[in-house]
Amino acid sequence: MIPYTERPLPGDSIALNRRYLDSILIEGRIVGAKHPDTRFSLFGKDFETPIMTAALSHLQSGMDAFALGAKLAGAPCCVGMGSVEELRKVLRAGDGVIRIIKPYADRDEIFRRLECAREEGALAVGMDVEHSVNVRDDRDSLVAGFQMKLPTLEELREYVSFAALPFLVKGALSVRDASVCADLGCAGVILSHHNGLMRWAVPPVLLLPELRKRFGGKLLLVADGGIADGFDAYKALALGADAVSVGRPLMEPLQEGGPEGMAAVLRAMNDELKAVMVRTGAATLRDIDPSTLHFMGGLL
Repeated sequence: MIPYTERPLPGDSIALNRRYLDSILIEGRIVGAKHPDTRFSLFGKDFETPIMTAALSHLQSGMDAFALGAKLAGAPCCVGMGSVEELRKVLRAGDGVIRIIKPYADRDEIFRRLECAREEGALAVGMDVEHSVNVRDDRDSLVAGFQMKLPTLEELREYVSFAALPFLVKGALSVRDASVCADLGCAGVILSHHNGLMRWAVPPVLLLPELRKRFGGKLLLVADGGIADGFDAYKALALGADAVSVGRPLMEPLQEGGPEGMAAVLRAMNDELKAVMVRTGAATLRDIDPSTLHFMGGLL
């Protein structure tokens, strides 16, 4: 058996995701265009950009610095694994923080984090369900020394109810999963394969048109994984995403330049999104037209 860390290129979901995004071409419609506005509202809070942070964890620069970087850029901030004490620092440093919680086997860990998020003013919460099982078998995983557990539907429903905040499921990667999440009372889904945990996983953005057709505006859709610049963000938004999340492109700028260095990258990506919008005639995010996209064959 080939170790996961040495997996061959065929079936590498990260590479497949990149190839799919690169197969999408953009049609220009600049005649009569207007300078665009990328502001949008998420769970009643206004932001400058739909480009949000991915739910990163354990950053050397500090998760509070990560949250501050998003705040400086006017972007929503997802944060991942961390202690209750760290979460309090993050929520106080940031503005519009979404706390994504691991599916701990110890349910008290989940309830403590949900309660802290609610009491300290998180914008929303969610659960990272795709990280509950191992990569190479179906056993519940061990993450950073914590035992995980694949949550049942009954448990998920209980978490959604207890949170008393908008609840997102991260790891949904099908219309079926999104439908189940909607039935559980979730406010939205983060379409993700967690940086390639499942080989041959469908690119998250590929599912967006079908999901948007199925749910209309009733379920928040966030595209996670492989979004590298404003062009990628535009493609995902045109395909039906409400927002996109970015992780790896922010890590080095945060380490080297602190919160302002990270914020500068988010601002640059949003400027690039605006550049694409003005060239496609989209004055607002609602005006982004999926008919501006064309798929170039032969790449998949």
